[in-house]
Amino acid sequence: MLKMVPIFCLAVLLPEVAHSAQGHFAQKLLNDLMENYSSALRPVEDTDKSLNVTLQITLSQIKDMDERNQVLIAYLWIRQTWHDAYLKWNKEDYDGLEVIRIPSSLVWRPDLVLYNKADDDFSGPMDTNVVLRYNGEITWDAPAITKSSCVVDVSYFPFDSQECNLTFGSWTYNGNQVDITMAMASGDLSDFVENVEWECHGMPATKNVIMYGCCSDPYPDITYTVLLQRRSSFYIFNLLLPCFLISFLAPLGFYLPADSGEKVSLGVTVLLALTVFQLMVAESMPPSESVPLIGKYYIATMTMVTASTALTIFIMNIHFCGAEAKPVPHWAKVLIIDYMSKIFFVYEVGENCASSSSSSSSHSTQNDNKHQHLGPRIQANGKPGNHITPEERQYYKYPRPQTPKPQHHPRVKVQHHITREERNHLTSFTSGKYEGSNGKIPMGGCCKEDQKHACCPEDQKPPVPGPTVTFGPCVFCTHGSGFPGVDAKLVRNVEYIANCFREQRATCAKGAEWKKVAKVMDRFFMWIFFIMVFLMSILIIGKKP
Repeated sequence: MLKMVPIFCLAVLLPEVAHSAQGHFAQKLLNDLMENYSSALRPVEDTDKSLNVTLQITLSQIKDMDERNQVLIAYLWIRQTWHDAYLKWNKEDYDGLEVIRIPSSLVWRPDLVLYNKADDDFSGPMDTNVVLRYNGEITWDAPAITKSSCVVDVSYFPFDSQECNLTFGSWTYNGNQVDITMAMASGDLSDFVENVEWECHGMPATKNVIMYGCCSDPYPDITYTVLLQRRSSFYIFNLLLPCFLISFLAPLGFYLPADSGEKVSLGVTVLLALTVFQLMVAESMPPSESVPLIGKYYIATMTMVTASTALTIFIMNIHFCGAEAKPVPHWAKVLIIDYMSKIFFVYEVGENCASSSSSSSSHSTQNDNKHQHLGPRIQANGKPGNHITPEERQYYKYPRPQTPKPQHHPRVKVQHHITREERNHLTSFTSGKYEGSNGKIPMGGCCKEDQKHACCPEDQKPPVPGPTVTFGPCVFCTHGSGFPGVDAKLVRNVEYIANCFREQRATCAKGAEWKKVAKVMDRFFMWIFFIMVFLMSILIIGKKP
Protein backbone atom coordinates (compact mmCIF):
# COMPACT_ATOMS: atom_id res chain seq x y z
CA MET A 1 0.00 0.00 0.00
CA LEU A 2 2.88 2.35 0.79
CA LYS A 3 4.42 1.61 -2.62
CA MET A 4 1.36 3.00 -4.39
CA VAL A 5 1.64 6.46 -2.81
CA PRO A 6 4.74 7.61 -4.82
CA ILE A 7 3.15 6.38 -8.03
CA PHE A 8 -0.05 8.30 -7.32
CA CYS A 9 1.87 11.51 -6.56
CA LEU A 10 3.89 11.12 -9.74
CA ALA A 11 0.67 10.77 -11.80
CA VAL A 12 -0.70 13.94 -10.26
CA LEU A 13 2.44 16.05 -10.63
CA LEU A 14 3.45 14.84 -14.10
CA PRO A 15 0.93 17.07 -16.08
CA GLU A 16 2.05 20.12 -14.13
CA VAL A 17 5.66 19.35 -14.83
CA ALA A 18 4.88 18.79 -18.51
CA HIS A 19 2.90 22.07 -18.68
CA SER A 20 5.75 23.90 -17.03
CA ALA A 21 8.13 22.40 -19.53
CA GLN A 22 5.82 23.38 -22.43
CA GLY A 23 5.53 26.91 -21.08
CA HIS A 24 9.31 27.03 -20.82
CA PHE A 25 9.66 25.95 -24.45
CA ALA A 26 6.96 28.41 -25.55
CA GLN A 27 8.83 31.27 -23.92
CA LYS A 28 12.06 30.13 -25.53
CA LEU A 29 10.25 29.82 -28.89
CA LEU A 30 8.81 33.33 -28.65
CA ASN A 31 12.20 34.81 -27.85
CA ASP A 32 13.80 32.97 -30.73
CA LEU A 33 11.06 34.06 -33.19
CA MET A 34 11.09 37.72 -32.18
CA GLU A 35 14.87 38.04 -32.03
CA ASN A 36 15.32 39.42 -35.55
CA TYR A 37 11.67 39.87 -36.57
CA SER A 38 10.12 43.13 -37.81
CA SER A 39 6.34 43.58 -37.92
CA ALA A 40 6.64 46.55 -40.27
CA LEU A 41 7.62 44.58 -43.37
CA ARG A 42 5.58 42.27 -45.50
CA PRO A 43 6.63 38.71 -44.41
CA VAL A 44 7.66 37.18 -47.73
CA GLU A 45 10.98 35.67 -48.76
CA ASP A 46 10.70 37.04 -52.27
CA THR A 47 9.39 40.62 -52.51
CA ASP A 48 8.22 40.00 -56.07
CA LYS A 49 5.72 37.44 -54.88
CA SER A 50 2.33 38.34 -53.47
CA LEU A 51 1.13 37.37 -50.05
CA ASN A 52 -2.19 35.49 -49.99
CA VAL A 53 -4.66 36.56 -47.32
CA THR A 54 -7.79 34.48 -46.80
CA LEU A 55 -10.81 36.39 -45.52
CA GLN A 56 -13.91 34.96 -43.86
CA ILE A 57 -16.82 37.03 -42.48
CA THR A 58 -19.35 35.77 -39.98
CA LEU A 59 -22.49 37.89 -39.55
CA SER A 60 -23.49 37.76 -35.92
CA GLN A 61 -26.19 40.42 -35.64
CA ILE A 62 -27.81 43.33 -37.45
CA LYS A 63 -27.96 46.05 -34.86
CA ASP A 64 -29.78 48.72 -36.85
CA MET A 65 -30.78 49.84 -40.30
CA ASP A 66 -31.05 53.60 -40.52
CA GLU A 67 -33.08 54.19 -43.67
CA ARG A 68 -33.04 57.96 -43.35
CA ASN A 69 -29.23 58.18 -43.11
CA GLN A 70 -28.75 55.00 -45.21
CA VAL A 71 -26.42 53.31 -42.75
CA LEU A 72 -26.27 49.61 -41.80
CA ILE A 73 -24.86 48.80 -38.37
CA ALA A 74 -23.74 45.17 -38.09
CA TYR A 75 -21.79 43.03 -35.65
CA LEU A 76 -19.20 40.90 -37.50
CA TRP A 77 -16.56 38.31 -36.74
CA ILE A 78 -13.63 38.81 -39.07
CA ARG A 79 -11.13 35.98 -39.63
CA GLN A 80 -7.92 36.59 -41.59
CA THR A 81 -5.42 33.86 -42.40
CA TRP A 82 -1.98 34.22 -44.01
CA HIS A 83 1.51 32.68 -43.91
CA ASP A 84 4.47 34.44 -42.35
CA ALA A 85 7.76 33.22 -43.82
CA TYR A 86 9.77 34.41 -40.77
CA LEU A 87 7.65 32.78 -38.07
CA LYS A 88 8.38 29.07 -38.62
CA TRP A 89 10.05 26.55 -36.35
CA ASN A 90 10.78 22.90 -36.00
CA LYS A 91 8.39 21.52 -33.45
CA GLU A 92 10.83 18.76 -32.47
CA ASP A 93 13.24 21.38 -31.17
CA TYR A 94 10.61 22.75 -28.80
CA ASP A 95 9.24 19.58 -27.28
CA GLY A 96 6.66 19.07 -30.05
CA LEU A 97 5.09 22.55 -29.59
CA GLU A 98 2.88 23.25 -32.61
CA VAL A 99 0.72 26.27 -31.72
CA ILE A 100 1.26 29.38 -29.68
CA ARG A 101 -0.96 32.43 -29.12
CA ILE A 102 0.67 35.80 -29.03
CA PRO A 103 -0.59 39.43 -29.20
CA SER A 104 -1.45 40.53 -32.71
CA SER A 105 0.60 43.69 -32.29
CA LEU A 106 3.83 41.61 -32.34
CA VAL A 107 3.33 40.31 -35.89
CA TRP A 108 2.67 41.82 -39.29
CA ARG A 109 -1.04 42.23 -40.09
CA PRO A 110 -2.72 42.97 -43.41
CA ASP A 111 -4.31 46.39 -43.57
CA LEU A 112 -7.75 45.20 -44.65
CA VAL A 113 -10.40 47.87 -44.13
CA LEU A 114 -14.08 48.31 -44.89
CA TYR A 115 -14.19 50.49 -47.98
CA ASN A 116 -17.76 51.74 -47.54
CA LYS A 117 -17.40 52.56 -43.89
CA ALA A 118 -19.74 55.30 -42.63
CA ASP A 119 -18.36 55.78 -39.14
CA ASP A 120 -16.46 58.75 -37.78
CA ASP A 121 -14.17 56.41 -35.84
CA PHE A 122 -11.64 54.88 -38.24
CA SER A 123 -10.30 52.31 -35.81
CA GLY A 124 -10.08 48.75 -37.12
CA PRO A 125 -10.84 45.44 -35.40
CA MET A 126 -9.92 44.80 -31.80
CA ASP A 127 -6.32 43.89 -30.95
CA THR A 128 -6.97 40.28 -30.09
CA ASN A 129 -4.35 37.51 -30.04
CA VAL A 130 -3.31 35.64 -33.14
CA VAL A 131 -2.89 31.88 -33.43
CA LEU A 132 0.59 31.00 -34.74
CA ARG A 133 1.38 27.51 -36.05
CA TYR A 134 4.80 25.94 -36.57
CA ASN A 135 4.48 26.16 -40.39
CA GLY A 136 4.08 29.96 -40.26
CA GLU A 137 0.29 30.04 -40.64
CA ILE A 138 -1.31 32.90 -38.70
CA THR A 139 -5.02 33.10 -37.94
CA TRP A 140 -6.43 36.31 -36.60
CA ASP A 141 -10.04 36.36 -35.30
CA ALA A 142 -11.38 39.76 -34.29
CA PRO A 143 -14.90 41.04 -33.65
CA ALA A 144 -15.98 44.37 -35.09
CA ILE A 145 -19.05 46.60 -35.11
CA THR A 146 -19.21 48.14 -38.55
CA LYS A 147 -21.22 51.07 -39.86
CA SER A 148 -21.43 50.78 -43.61
CA SER A 149 -23.19 52.94 -46.15
CA CYS A 150 -26.11 51.22 -47.84
CA VAL A 151 -28.23 52.46 -50.70
CA VAL A 152 -31.75 52.04 -49.34
CA ASP A 153 -34.58 51.69 -51.84
CA VAL A 154 -37.91 52.34 -50.09
CA SER A 155 -40.11 52.17 -53.17
CA TYR A 156 -42.00 49.17 -51.80
CA PHE A 157 -41.96 50.12 -48.13
CA PRO A 158 -43.07 48.33 -45.93
CA PHE A 159 -42.73 45.30 -48.22
CA ASP A 160 -39.22 46.24 -49.34
CA SER A 161 -36.04 44.21 -49.45
CA GLN A 162 -32.57 45.72 -49.21
CA GLU A 163 -29.14 44.69 -50.45
CA CYS A 164 -26.29 46.15 -48.42
CA ASN A 165 -22.68 45.62 -49.47
CA LEU A 166 -19.68 45.13 -47.19
CA THR A 167 -16.52 45.64 -49.26
CA PHE A 168 -13.16 44.64 -47.72
CA GLY A 169 -9.78 45.27 -49.27
CA SER A 170 -6.22 46.33 -48.58
CA TRP A 171 -5.78 50.07 -48.28
CA THR A 172 -2.09 50.33 -49.30
CA TYR A 173 -1.09 47.02 -50.89
CA ASN A 174 -2.09 46.30 -54.46
CA GLY A 175 -2.91 42.92 -55.92
CA ASN A 176 0.73 42.21 -56.75
CA GLN A 177 1.69 42.54 -53.10
CA VAL A 178 -1.31 41.24 -51.15
CA ASP A 179 -3.90 39.05 -52.82
CA ILE A 180 -7.24 38.50 -51.05
CA THR A 181 -9.13 35.25 -51.42
CA MET A 182 -12.44 34.02 -50.01
CA ALA A 183 -12.54 31.23 -47.46
CA MET A 184 -16.20 30.51 -48.31
CA ALA A 185 -18.49 31.37 -51.18
CA SER A 186 -20.67 33.39 -48.82
CA GLY A 187 -20.69 34.81 -45.35
CA ASP A 188 -21.23 32.55 -42.39
CA LEU A 189 -24.74 32.82 -40.89
CA SER A 190 -24.56 29.87 -38.51
CA ASP A 191 -24.36 32.14 -35.46
CA PHE A 192 -26.71 34.85 -36.71
CA VAL A 193 -29.02 36.38 -34.11
CA GLU A 194 -32.46 37.09 -35.57
CA ASN A 195 -33.49 40.70 -35.89
CA VAL A 196 -36.99 41.89 -34.96
CA GLU A 197 -37.35 44.00 -38.10
CA TRP A 198 -35.18 42.35 -40.72
CA GLU A 199 -34.77 38.84 -42.05
CA CYS A 200 -31.40 37.86 -43.52
CA HIS A 201 -31.82 35.65 -46.59
CA GLY A 202 -28.14 35.20 -47.39
CA MET A 203 -24.74 36.82 -47.65
CA PRO A 204 -23.09 35.93 -50.96
CA ALA A 205 -19.51 36.99 -51.58
CA THR A 206 -17.79 38.08 -54.79
CA LYS A 207 -14.21 39.01 -55.57
CA ASN A 208 -13.54 42.12 -57.63
CA VAL A 209 -10.33 43.45 -59.14
CA ILE A 210 -10.56 47.17 -59.77
CA MET A 211 -8.18 49.48 -61.57
CA TYR A 212 -8.37 52.90 -59.95
CA GLY A 213 -7.52 56.08 -61.80
CA CYS A 214 -4.74 57.00 -59.41
CA CYS A 215 -2.76 53.84 -59.89
CA SER A 216 -2.02 51.38 -62.67
CA ASP A 217 -1.88 48.37 -60.36
CA PRO A 218 -4.92 46.19 -59.70
CA TYR A 219 -6.62 46.36 -56.32
CA PRO A 220 -8.61 43.29 -55.36
CA ASP A 221 -11.48 43.38 -52.89
CA ILE A 222 -14.16 41.05 -51.58
CA THR A 223 -17.75 42.26 -51.44
CA TYR A 224 -20.29 40.59 -49.18
CA THR A 225 -23.90 41.37 -50.07
CA VAL A 226 -26.29 41.19 -47.13
CA LEU A 227 -29.76 40.28 -48.41
CA LEU A 228 -32.38 41.72 -46.06
CA GLN A 229 -36.16 41.41 -46.11
CA ARG A 230 -38.25 43.70 -43.92
CA ARG A 231 -40.76 42.15 -41.54
CA SER A 232 -43.89 44.03 -42.52
CA SER A 233 -46.25 42.89 -39.75
CA PHE A 234 -45.41 45.84 -37.52
CA TYR A 235 -46.08 48.38 -40.25
CA ILE A 236 -49.24 46.63 -41.44
CA PHE A 237 -50.85 46.82 -38.00
CA ASN A 238 -49.56 50.28 -37.11
CA LEU A 239 -49.61 52.19 -40.41
CA LEU A 240 -51.52 50.37 -43.14
CA LEU A 241 -54.46 48.99 -41.18
CA PRO A 242 -55.34 52.32 -39.47
CA CYS A 243 -55.12 54.08 -42.83
CA PHE A 244 -57.29 51.37 -44.39
CA LEU A 245 -59.94 51.76 -41.69
CA ILE A 246 -59.82 55.56 -41.76
CA SER A 247 -60.16 55.61 -45.53
CA PHE A 248 -63.41 53.66 -45.20
CA LEU A 249 -64.85 56.54 -43.18
CA ALA A 250 -64.65 58.84 -46.20
CA PRO A 251 -67.42 57.07 -48.19
CA LEU A 252 -69.53 56.87 -45.04
CA GLY A 253 -69.64 60.66 -45.07
CA PHE A 254 -72.05 60.39 -48.00
CA TYR A 255 -74.37 58.20 -45.91
CA LEU A 256 -74.48 60.76 -43.11
CA PRO A 257 -77.71 62.81 -43.24
CA ALA A 258 -77.25 66.29 -44.65
CA ASP A 259 -79.31 67.86 -41.88
CA SER A 260 -76.85 66.61 -39.26
CA GLY A 261 -74.32 69.27 -40.27
CA GLU A 262 -71.34 66.92 -39.76
CA LYS A 263 -70.67 65.72 -43.31
CA VAL A 264 -67.89 68.20 -44.07
CA SER A 265 -66.47 67.91 -40.55
CA LEU A 266 -66.10 64.15 -40.97
CA GLY A 267 -64.19 64.56 -44.23
CA VAL A 268 -61.85 67.16 -42.75
CA THR A 269 -61.22 64.98 -39.69
CA VAL A 270 -60.34 61.98 -41.85
CA LEU A 271 -58.03 64.16 -43.93
CA LEU A 272 -56.19 65.39 -40.84
CA ALA A 273 -55.79 61.85 -39.51
CA LEU A 274 -54.25 60.69 -42.81
CA THR A 275 -51.92 63.69 -42.75
CA VAL A 276 -50.61 62.64 -39.33
CA PHE A 277 -49.84 59.13 -40.60
CA GLN A 278 -48.20 60.58 -43.70
CA LEU A 279 -45.88 62.68 -41.52
CA MET A 280 -44.95 59.62 -39.47
CA VAL A 281 -43.90 57.77 -42.61
CA ALA A 282 -42.03 60.78 -44.02
CA GLU A 283 -39.96 61.13 -40.84
CA SER A 284 -38.54 57.61 -41.14
CA MET A 285 -37.95 57.60 -44.90
CA PRO A 286 -34.92 59.10 -46.65
CA PRO A 287 -35.61 62.31 -48.60
CA SER A 288 -35.35 60.73 -52.03
CA GLU A 289 -37.29 60.96 -55.25
CA SER A 290 -38.71 57.46 -54.89
CA VAL A 291 -41.99 57.71 -53.00
CA PRO A 292 -42.72 54.70 -50.77
CA LEU A 293 -45.62 52.45 -51.62
CA ILE A 294 -47.38 53.32 -48.40
CA GLY A 295 -46.79 57.00 -49.16
CA LYS A 296 -48.50 56.58 -52.53
CA TYR A 297 -51.39 54.87 -50.75
CA TYR A 298 -51.68 57.77 -48.30
CA ILE A 299 -51.56 60.35 -51.09
CA ALA A 300 -54.21 58.48 -53.11
CA THR A 301 -56.41 58.16 -50.04
CA MET A 302 -55.98 61.83 -49.14
CA THR A 303 -56.88 62.79 -52.71
CA MET A 304 -59.98 60.60 -52.51
CA VAL A 305 -61.01 62.14 -49.18
CA THR A 306 -60.51 65.64 -50.58
CA ALA A 307 -62.65 64.77 -53.60
CA SER A 308 -65.34 63.28 -51.37
CA THR A 309 -65.39 66.41 -49.21
CA ALA A 310 -65.73 68.62 -52.29
CA LEU A 311 -68.55 66.44 -53.62
CA THR A 312 -70.22 66.55 -50.21
CA ILE A 313 -70.24 70.34 -50.33
CA PHE A 314 -71.73 70.24 -53.82
CA ILE A 315 -74.43 67.73 -52.80
CA MET A 316 -75.30 69.72 -49.68
CA ASN A 317 -75.82 72.76 -51.89
CA ILE A 318 -78.31 70.69 -53.89
CA HIS A 319 -79.97 69.40 -50.74
CA PHE A 320 -80.66 72.86 -49.35
CA CYS A 321 -82.18 74.28 -52.53
CA GLY A 322 -84.96 76.58 -51.43
CA ALA A 323 -87.97 78.21 -53.06
CA GLU A 324 -85.80 80.36 -55.28
CA ALA A 325 -84.28 77.30 -57.00
CA LYS A 326 -85.36 76.15 -60.40
CA PRO A 327 -87.40 72.96 -60.73
CA VAL A 328 -85.61 69.68 -61.20
CA PRO A 329 -84.90 69.12 -64.90
CA HIS A 330 -86.80 66.40 -66.67
CA TRP A 331 -83.70 64.34 -67.42
CA ALA A 332 -82.75 64.44 -63.73
CA LYS A 333 -86.22 63.27 -62.75
CA VAL A 334 -86.08 60.37 -65.18
CA LEU A 335 -82.47 59.35 -64.59
CA ILE A 336 -81.96 60.08 -60.91
CA ILE A 337 -85.37 60.02 -59.26
CA ASP A 338 -86.99 57.27 -61.32
CA TYR A 339 -84.12 54.90 -62.10
CA MET A 340 -81.11 55.53 -59.86
CA SER A 341 -83.26 55.77 -56.74
CA LYS A 342 -84.48 52.22 -57.37
CA ILE A 343 -80.98 50.94 -58.06
CA PHE A 344 -79.57 52.39 -54.83
CA PHE A 345 -82.74 51.71 -52.77
CA VAL A 346 -83.50 55.33 -51.96
CA TYR A 347 -87.11 55.75 -50.88
CA GLU A 348 -89.00 58.46 -49.11
CA VAL A 349 -90.93 58.00 -45.90
CA GLY A 350 -93.91 55.75 -46.62
CA GLU A 351 -92.43 54.32 -49.81
CA ASN A 352 -91.12 50.86 -50.28
CA CYS A 353 -89.60 48.81 -53.04
CA ALA A 354 -93.07 48.10 -54.50
CA SER A 355 -94.27 51.70 -54.69
CA SER A 356 -92.42 54.07 -56.95
CA SER A 357 -92.01 57.76 -56.73
CA SER A 358 -93.92 58.22 -59.96
CA SER A 359 -97.18 57.21 -58.29
CA SER A 360 -96.80 59.88 -55.65
CA SER A 361 -95.87 62.46 -58.23
CA SER A 362 -98.88 61.54 -60.40
CA HIS A 363 -101.12 61.81 -57.36
CA SER A 364 -99.84 65.30 -56.64
CA THR A 365 -100.32 66.17 -60.30
CA GLN A 366 -103.96 65.13 -60.13
CA ASN A 367 -104.49 67.29 -57.06
CA ASP A 368 -102.91 70.25 -58.82
CA ASN A 369 -105.15 69.73 -61.86
CA LYS A 370 -108.15 69.56 -59.60
CA HIS A 371 -107.26 72.96 -58.14
CA GLN A 372 -106.75 74.61 -61.48
CA HIS A 373 -110.53 75.30 -61.78
CA LEU A 374 -109.98 78.41 -59.73
CA GLY A 375 -107.32 79.68 -62.08
CA PRO A 376 -109.57 81.93 -64.22
CA ARG A 377 -111.06 83.42 -61.12
CA ILE A 378 -108.18 83.81 -58.68
CA GLN A 379 -104.53 84.10 -59.60
CA ALA A 380 -101.67 82.29 -57.77
CA ASN A 381 -100.83 85.32 -55.66
CA GLY A 382 -104.38 85.71 -54.43
CA LYS A 383 -105.25 88.70 -56.64
CA PRO A 384 -108.38 88.82 -58.76
CA GLY A 385 -108.42 87.56 -62.31
CA ASN A 386 -110.22 88.92 -65.35
CA HIS A 387 -113.71 87.63 -64.45
CA ILE A 388 -114.01 89.33 -61.08
CA THR A 389 -116.90 91.69 -60.47
CA PRO A 390 -116.18 95.32 -59.61
CA GLU A 391 -117.33 94.72 -56.06
CA GLU A 392 -114.88 91.81 -55.73
CA ARG A 393 -112.12 93.79 -57.43
CA GLN A 394 -112.62 96.55 -54.87
CA TYR A 395 -112.08 93.98 -52.14
CA TYR A 396 -108.79 92.74 -53.59
CA LYS A 397 -107.26 96.19 -53.44
CA TYR A 398 -106.38 95.49 -49.81
CA PRO A 399 -102.96 93.88 -49.28
CA ARG A 400 -104.35 91.12 -47.06
CA PRO A 401 -107.80 89.52 -46.93
CA GLN A 402 -109.77 90.90 -44.06
CA THR A 403 -112.17 88.95 -42.00
CA PRO A 404 -115.69 90.31 -42.36
CA LYS A 405 -116.88 92.16 -39.33
CA PRO A 406 -119.85 90.74 -37.50
CA GLN A 407 -123.01 92.53 -38.45
CA HIS A 408 -125.95 93.05 -36.13
CA HIS A 409 -129.24 91.95 -37.55
CA PRO A 410 -132.60 92.37 -36.02
CA ARG A 411 -133.26 88.72 -36.49
CA VAL A 412 -132.64 86.22 -33.78
CA LYS A 413 -129.05 84.97 -33.60
CA VAL A 414 -128.82 81.52 -35.14
CA GLN A 415 -126.55 78.96 -33.52
CA HIS A 416 -125.35 76.00 -35.55
CA HIS A 417 -123.84 72.88 -34.03
CA ILE A 418 -121.50 71.09 -36.43
CA THR A 419 -122.28 67.42 -36.70
CA ARG A 420 -119.80 64.61 -37.38
CA GLU A 421 -120.47 64.71 -41.12
CA GLU A 422 -119.86 68.43 -41.20
CA ARG A 423 -116.67 68.01 -39.25
CA ASN A 424 -115.48 65.56 -41.89
CA HIS A 425 -116.49 68.10 -44.51
CA LEU A 426 -114.43 70.76 -42.75
CA THR A 427 -111.48 68.40 -42.58
CA SER A 428 -111.63 68.09 -46.35
CA PHE A 429 -111.35 71.88 -46.50
CA THR A 430 -108.02 71.89 -44.73
CA SER A 431 -106.52 69.36 -47.13
CA GLY A 432 -107.34 71.49 -50.15
CA LYS A 433 -110.43 69.54 -51.28
CA TYR A 434 -113.04 72.16 -50.61
CA GLU A 435 -113.81 73.33 -54.18
CA GLY A 436 -116.77 72.29 -56.19
CA SER A 437 -116.96 71.90 -59.88
CA ASN A 438 -117.65 75.61 -60.32
CA GLY A 439 -114.81 76.74 -58.07
CA LYS A 440 -117.07 77.71 -55.12
CA ILE A 441 -117.77 76.13 -51.78
CA PRO A 442 -120.35 73.36 -52.17
CA MET A 443 -123.47 74.02 -50.26
CA GLY A 444 -124.65 70.44 -50.27
CA GLY A 445 -128.12 71.50 -51.46
CA CYS A 446 -129.16 72.73 -48.03
CA CYS A 447 -129.25 76.44 -48.84
CA LYS A 448 -131.56 77.97 -51.39
CA GLU A 449 -132.19 81.55 -52.25
CA ASP A 450 -135.94 81.25 -51.50
CA GLN A 451 -135.35 79.59 -48.12
CA LYS A 452 -137.22 81.48 -45.40
CA HIS A 453 -136.28 79.40 -42.39
CA ALA A 454 -133.07 78.08 -40.91
CA CYS A 455 -130.52 77.48 -43.66
CA CYS A 456 -129.38 74.03 -42.53
CA PRO A 457 -131.67 71.19 -41.41
CA GLU A 458 -129.24 70.25 -38.68
CA ASP A 459 -130.07 73.55 -36.94
CA GLN A 460 -133.49 72.22 -36.03
CA LYS A 461 -132.06 69.11 -34.35
CA PRO A 462 -130.95 69.05 -30.73
CA PRO A 463 -127.21 69.44 -30.28
CA VAL A 464 -125.15 66.29 -30.28
CA PRO A 465 -123.33 65.63 -27.05
CA GLY A 466 -119.63 66.34 -27.23
CA PRO A 467 -117.44 69.21 -28.35
CA THR A 468 -119.32 71.63 -30.64
CA VAL A 469 -118.42 74.75 -32.58
CA THR A 470 -120.94 77.61 -32.34
CA PHE A 471 -121.18 80.26 -35.03
CA GLY A 472 -123.23 83.46 -35.20
CA PRO A 473 -124.82 83.81 -38.59
CA CYS A 474 -124.57 80.65 -40.64
CA VAL A 475 -121.27 80.79 -42.52
CA PHE A 476 -122.21 78.04 -44.92
CA CYS A 477 -125.15 79.73 -46.56
CA THR A 478 -127.04 82.99 -46.84
CA HIS A 479 -130.68 84.00 -46.47
CA GLY A 480 -131.13 85.57 -49.85
CA SER A 481 -131.00 89.26 -49.05
CA GLY A 482 -130.18 88.88 -45.39
CA PHE A 483 -126.34 89.16 -45.58
CA PRO A 484 -125.30 90.52 -48.92
CA GLY A 485 -121.57 90.20 -49.67
CA VAL A 486 -120.75 87.86 -46.78
CA ASP A 487 -120.71 84.79 -49.01
CA ALA A 488 -118.35 86.36 -51.58
CA LYS A 489 -115.94 87.63 -48.96
CA LEU A 490 -115.82 84.28 -47.23
CA VAL A 491 -115.17 82.49 -50.50
CA ARG A 492 -112.41 84.91 -51.41
CA ASN A 493 -110.77 84.44 -48.02
CA VAL A 494 -110.89 80.69 -48.32
CA GLU A 495 -109.62 80.84 -51.88
CA TYR A 496 -106.73 83.08 -50.83
CA ILE A 497 -105.77 80.68 -48.04
CA ALA A 498 -106.06 77.75 -50.44
CA ASN A 499 -103.76 79.46 -52.93
CA CYS A 500 -101.22 80.09 -50.18
CA PHE A 501 -101.34 76.44 -49.17
CA ARG A 502 -101.09 75.41 -52.81
CA GLU A 503 -97.99 77.57 -53.33
CA GLN A 504 -96.47 76.28 -50.12
CA ARG A 505 -97.16 72.70 -51.17
CA ALA A 506 -95.61 73.30 -54.59
CA THR A 507 -92.54 74.83 -52.96
CA CYS A 508 -92.22 71.92 -50.56
CA ALA A 509 -92.63 69.45 -53.40
CA LYS A 510 -89.88 71.17 -55.36
CA GLY A 511 -87.58 71.16 -52.34
CA ALA A 512 -88.38 67.51 -51.69
CA GLU A 513 -87.41 66.63 -55.25
CA TRP A 514 -84.04 68.38 -54.88
CA LYS A 515 -83.48 66.63 -51.56
CA LYS A 516 -84.18 63.28 -53.16
CA VAL A 517 -81.76 64.08 -55.98
CA ALA A 518 -79.11 64.91 -53.38
CA LYS A 519 -79.82 61.71 -51.45
CA VAL A 520 -79.52 59.55 -54.58
CA MET A 521 -76.24 61.25 -55.50
CA ASP A 522 -74.99 60.61 -51.96
CA ARG A 523 -75.68 56.90 -52.30
CA PHE A 524 -74.13 56.78 -55.76
CA PHE A 525 -70.86 58.41 -54.70
CA MET A 526 -70.78 56.36 -51.50
CA TRP A 527 -70.63 53.11 -53.45
CA ILE A 528 -68.18 54.57 -55.97
CA PHE A 529 -65.76 55.60 -53.23
CA PHE A 530 -66.18 52.28 -51.42
CA ILE A 531 -65.10 50.51 -54.60
CA MET A 532 -62.16 52.89 -55.00
CA VAL A 533 -60.93 52.26 -51.45
CA PHE A 534 -61.22 48.51 -51.92
CA LEU A 535 -59.36 48.56 -55.24
CA MET A 536 -56.57 50.74 -53.85
CA SER A 537 -56.10 48.35 -50.94
CA ILE A 538 -55.97 45.36 -53.30
CA LEU A 539 -53.40 47.14 -55.49
CA ILE A 540 -51.22 47.92 -52.48
CA ILE A 541 -51.23 44.29 -51.37
CA GLY A 542 -50.77 43.08 -54.96
CA LYS A 543 -47.60 45.12 -55.43
CA LYS A 544 -45.93 43.29 -52.57
CA PRO A 545 -42.72 41.80 -54.03
